[in-house]
Amino acid sequence: MTISYGALAGLIAAIAFLILVLFTIPMLIRTAKVLKETSATIRTTNESMKKLSEDMDGLMDQTHNLLDQTNDLMIDVNGKMKTLDPVVKAAADLGESVSELNDSSKKIAKRFSSNHFSHAGLVSSIAATAFARRRRRRGEN
Repeated sequence: MTISYGALAGLIAAIAFLILVLFTIPMLIRTAKVLKETSATIRTTNESMKKLSEDMDGLMDQTHNLLDQTNDLMIDVNGKMKTLDPVVKAAADLGESVSELNDSSKKIAKRFSSNHFSHAGLVSSIAATAFARRRRRRGEN
């Protein structure tokens, strides 16, 4: 049996194709396995994303409620601050008055403690002032 060159070339091509297919099959099997694992990973990711989305919706609802309560609280606090503003201003004014009174008391104490007044002169000055006030009150009545 004689094989022609064309038949030999066809036989070599067929063997080469068979070898190519034999080497390609394991690669195709590995690729199919990787695709299955990828599909499972994507499925798990989709389930996780769905759960995460539901959790985020719940969190957003709670955040919305918390913001509403915070706004109500701020409105209440602002109203109370407006009520307290006059009290704070009055306390500040009182503080200034007390400070001025302290300054005046210190000046008077300094004036009386200096040697410009004698004790007898101080006593007579106080008595004269009290007597004059008494006369004025009696005169007004």
